[in-house]
Amino acid sequence: MQHVNSWRDVAAATGAADRAAAEEGVRRAYRTAGLAEPERIVWAQSPRAAVEAVEKLTDAGRSVREEVRTRPWAEERRRMYDELGPAGWSALWSATGAQLWETTAALAERIRSGVVADLAARPEDEGAVRLVLLDAVLGQHDAAWLAAFDGRGDRLTGLAEVARNAGWWWPYERAVVISERPEALHRDEAGRLDHGEGPALAYGDGFALHAWRGMPVPAAFLAELATLTPQRIREEENAELRRVMLEYYGYDRYLTESGAEPVHRDETGILWRIALDGDEDVVMVEVVNSTPEPDGTHRTYWLRVPPATRTAKDGVAWTFGLDGAAYAPVRQT
Repeated sequence: MQHVNSWRDVAAATGAADRAAAEEGVRRAYRTAGLAEPERIVWAQSPRAAVEAVEKLTDAGRSVREEVRTRPWAEERRRMYDELGPAGWSALWSATGAQLWETTAALAERIRSGVVADLAARPEDEGAVRLVLLDAVLGQHDAAWLAAFDGRGDRLTGLAEVARNAGWWWPYERAVVISERPEALHRDEAGRLDHGEGPALAYGDGFALHAWRGMPVPAAFLAELATLTPQRIREEENAELRRVMLEYYGYDRYLTESGAEPVHRDETGILWRIALDGDEDVVMVEVVNSTPEPDGTHRTYWLRVPPATRTAKDGVAWTFGLDGAAYAPVRQT
């Protein structure tokens, strides 16, 4: 597990690359693949800048990603599969790469989408940008599968050295383009890009991704969150952005300040409903904790429940996986 955690740190690493170590890793990866070392190595500040650098390369030769990355990975995987057997390989992957795969793959896809959005001024330009991105080795964001092979041979050592010390890179016969790592990365507890006060992912040249709990949002939208009002939330036409506004503003605060009326109350709590144009209703149950706080007060909680909920009791029961008829707590806490 220790080396899995070290690769988790690699995937999330920010700050300046160790260029000398990364370049040595590149040369080793070429030698391991039976290729001559590249004649030149070009550094870029971000994956976006790297794509632009690749497009300007002259006399670089063809892409050698297949020889440098794809083939060694496939052959090492086959070797480990034959050595461990199906069950052994599955157990190894579950204990290593699978722990990192979802978050790193999602982050890499967001970076690809961001690069395309920035560089493809017209829809017809997207194909050319995506073709360049297909030539990339993901460096630090290959951490998931590199973790599975850590300590099991030296065939992938060059690739691992680049990953530990730099971002994405593009290998060609006579030239390599390498991207720096991001300067900042902010994620929520689920590993999704998330930051309400600026870019969730930012590189040194200004390439950045903005997100709230994993959902892409415009930079200007985040700047507006601090000045939200119930009226501004109601006026937002984009249902997804409106949902982000509500989460940021707080459902309880919105209910209080918008003059919302309760639709049902019983011994379990109060049911509130927020009708939103073009989106499903937001339905909340207000409950009071029967166990007092140290100062003697009783804390109020707001629980979001399905839009079809009709009574407070049904809503509270739903949070326990029950229906209203079956919910009869001896003591509510």
